[in-house]
Amino acid sequence: MAIKYVAEPFRIKSVEPIKILTREEREQKIEEAKYNLFGLRGEDVYIDLLTDSGTGAMSVEQWAGVMRGDEAYAGASSFFKLRNAGIDIFGYEYIQPVHQGRAAEKVLFPTFLSDGKYAISNMFFDTTRAHVELAGARAIDCVVEEAKDPSIRCPFKGNMDVEKMKRIINEYGPENIGLVVMTITNNSAGGQPVSMQNMREVFEVCKKYNIPLDIDAARYAENAYFIKQREEECKNMSIKEIIAKMFSYGDMFTMSAKKDTIVNMGGLIGVKDGNSPLILKIKANCISYEGFYTYGGLAGRDLEALAIGLYEGIDESYLAYRIGQSEYIAARLDEAGIQYQAPVGGHGVFVDAAALFPHIPYNEYPGQVLAIELYKEAGIRTCDIGSYMLGNDPDTQEQLKADFEFTRLAIPRRVYTQAHLDVVVDALIAIKDRAHEIKRGYKITWEPPILRHFQASLEPIVEVGAENTEKDIELVSI
Repeated sequence: MAIKYVAEPFRIKSVEPIKILTREEREQKIEEAKYNLFGLRGEDVYIDLLTDSGTGAMSVEQWAGVMRGDEAYAGASSFFKLRNAGIDIFGYEYIQPVHQGRAAEKVLFPTFLSDGKYAISNMFFDTTRAHVELAGARAIDCVVEEAKDPSIRCPFKGNMDVEKMKRIINEYGPENIGLVVMTITNNSAGGQPVSMQNMREVFEVCKKYNIPLDIDAARYAENAYFIKQREEECKNMSIKEIIAKMFSYGDMFTMSAKKDTIVNMGGLIGVKDGNSPLILKIKANCISYEGFYTYGGLAGRDLEALAIGLYEGIDESYLAYRIGQSEYIAARLDEAGIQYQAPVGGHGVFVDAAALFPHIPYNEYPGQVLAIELYKEAGIRTCDIGSYMLGNDPDTQEQLKADFEFTRLAIPRRVYTQAHLDVVVDALIAIKDRAHEIKRGYKITWEPPILRHFQASLEPIVEVGAENTEKDIELVSI
């Protein structure tokens, strides 16, 4: 049976030329970038799947909104449009713009987290984990066990393990748990959704122990779409109704609006209770870090585009196409026998690099190996979601072993066509055919103390002999 591609629910009005370098040129460019995909110039990338954050294509309505943006320093009309859209969609009484998701975490997290505190999540992504640690606290992941086996197909592999969460709360003491974070969808677990039932159960636990619950809402619309498709209680609800119900099971949210809201820059903080004393702290931190609280580090034109994007991102026909792109790639990978986190997630495909390179150990970073090979093969930029990204233990500085060794193909919104996706899959098939020829991985020659994967320098490990022994591996940690 032919694999079906969901046709785009839009037509193309403007195009941006891209080019593909020769194989020899690509090999030179990645070496010059010290084998870090973040070190490549955008112009040297043919298909850029590094991230879906801020890389989407805005609509004609959003571009029209850019021209309507009110650039008043305080009290701009664009701020009130954004605030009203946020209140309408999420049902929270206070909406605070910031310039992106990590800014929301920087503003909010220090009010709950400090030395000796812990934060629990279904799974922290890199920058969220970093802001927990920067506040002096420690991050604990509680994703369900099914998520740790990419071959298991479960409808909600992004869920919190509620029983494990309860055990941790009792072990460390409720008074030492500063925050619980529910990430929807669960990025580090492969863009996997969280069920409505799971959100409700986590909320009830948090209420029982008086622990504040923050929703990391970067991909809230994709999560709502999965709930509608897979959860019986919500199948007859609209996406907007599902979102309102999801957010009823939280006290606040932090959001990178560069994902499901389809803007190139922006973020939000939401607080359910408009009379909460937390709001004064948010405003104070925002003024210190982001600018006046009615613009939060954004130009008026950004606020305007964001207000429009909040509604465009929850359109069901758009979401069907959006998820359909990932499903199309996954169907072709199934035919080719290439493993990935299944079922496929919302914002991309997380290829199981450990399965593709079973002979390459975690501390030689198989996810990074595959990412580098994809660039060499076809000019495709992706990123590691594995031990390389996870980094070192903040206390011992020992390399951590991730639950997964993924290479993430993050698909920008409304950007690439079916032909582009076919190039990606064909490249993966070509790499699979020669995977046995790639004997070793990479070693880090320099790394910063936090969020190393953005800046680290790497080099290939040279095969010393026939055996792949620990003494051949040089790891540098600062």
